[in-house]
Amino acid sequence: MSASTTPAETRPGAADGASFLQGTGRRLRAKGAPRLIAGKFIRFVVTILVVTFFTTLLMKLIPGNPAYLMAGPGAPQSEIDAITQKYHFNDNVFQQYASWLSHAIRGDLGTSHITQLPVTATLAQRLPVTLELAILAVLIGLVLAVPLAIVCATRPGSRLDQAMSALGFGAVSLPSFVIALLLVYVFAVTMHVFPVIGWTPLTENVWQNLRGAALPVTAIAIGQVVVFQRVLRADLIGTTQEDFIALARAKGLSTNAIMWKHALKPASFSLITLSGLSLASLLGGTVLVEQIFVLPGLGSNIVNAITDNDFPMVQGEVAFIAVAFLVINFAVDILYGVLDPRTRTKAIR
Repeated sequence: MSASTTPAETRPGAADGASFLQGTGRRLRAKGAPRLIAGKFIRFVVTILVVTFFTTLLMKLIPGNPAYLMAGPGAPQSEIDAITQKYHFNDNVFQQYASWLSHAIRGDLGTSHITQLPVTATLAQRLPVTLELAILAVLIGLVLAVPLAIVCATRPGSRLDQAMSALGFGAVSLPSFVIALLLVYVFAVTMHVFPVIGWTPLTENVWQNLRGAALPVTAIAIGQVVVFQRVLRADLIGTTQEDFIALARAKGLSTNAIMWKHALKPASFSLITLSGLSLASLLGGTVLVEQIFVLPGLGSNIVNAITDNDFPMVQGEVAFIAVAFLVINFAVDILYGVLDPRTRTKAIR
């Protein structure tokens, strides 16, 4: 997995100057790019295989036979045996994984033992909810964190910087579900501004959708703001020590112009990596928030699937989340190498 911080020596300095982003196409065609992409693709495939196999193993270790749940209470043993044989519940872990993998390669993630619906159809129905929460939380985190980081980096050690640091540590120490419960009590139960539960798809009613998403997104975004702000602030302070910033000051540029036009771009590498990893992790990390607000997303679905011992649903969703995480991480790595070829060269060695 990519590191979420950027060493100072890999950040562009004065030598990069205004031509920092020029020659992107040439860099992609450089000798090191194919090797980097090939290496990451191999790790991508190996990681998917490892994650999905251990998911099969863990589901196999869960006590109980799913056939009892599928047959229902009071079902005769003959019916239970028939279900067990039909779904190969008595196969060992290697047989089950080989069977699942052979179908997954063809795009068939199986059928839910409980709902009897294709896993892909359930994922397609629930993905928009979790994806909207994750994207909005990351965007809000970036929109708020960038100006806050610039203000604090401009005056490090000031009262504002210390206050932001204290508030940040206080906010990040609270789990998202605790923040969610506080938001529900204040804005839903006491003030009746937002609904406690309920979800309206974006395609049906934009306003109702945003009202339903406001509290869960806020609960998730608070932690993102704190982390993004602290990382960017530290990188901005380091960047302002570079020679090209001293040159900009010597030219008489204002502090705001220096921060926004000259320091922000080279200081954003850690933030780019971190925001990509945050987006990927939130695809499977909104479980508690979805449970509190009764949202039909991926997180609540996988909890129900584990409780019901629904192996195809758990396996399919874990595989999807792992692939999404690795794809986003892979894209961030490639973008990182495009923006600064020195990181790509270092990765190849």
